[in-house]
Amino acid sequence: MNEDFFVKSNDAHYLLRPETIESLWYMYHLTGNKTYQDWGWQMFQGIETYCKVENGYTSIGNVKSTVSTKPKDKMESFFLGETLKYLYLLFMDDQSIYSVDKWVFNSEGHPLPTYTH
Repeated sequence: MNEDFFVKSNDAHYLLRPETIESLWYMYHLTGNKTYQDWGWQMFQGIETYCKVENGYTSIGNVKSTVSTKPKDKMESFFLGETLKYLYLLFMDDQSIYSVDKWVFNSEGHPLPTYTH
């Protein structure tokens, strides 16, 4: 089988990190290409299917298996504060509210206004 890329077993985890979804938001915001929203929706569905637990969400140790995901019983605070924030931004109706011409996002996804002199 010819794979696009290879993931080592020790690296086949998902820690609920926001960076990929953040990138999708920027790409969608700048291009308007709904493919980025489609990918974000697929990621959200995967999170709901494989990471949702009774009282929240958990990191998983094996993204290569849908049967043995190896839940880690750990939800980092950045999941709520960043990952879900970027999913919200990706799907909000009015993308102009947080235009990158007027706002800069810090590493935690907090919007900071830009000023012109």
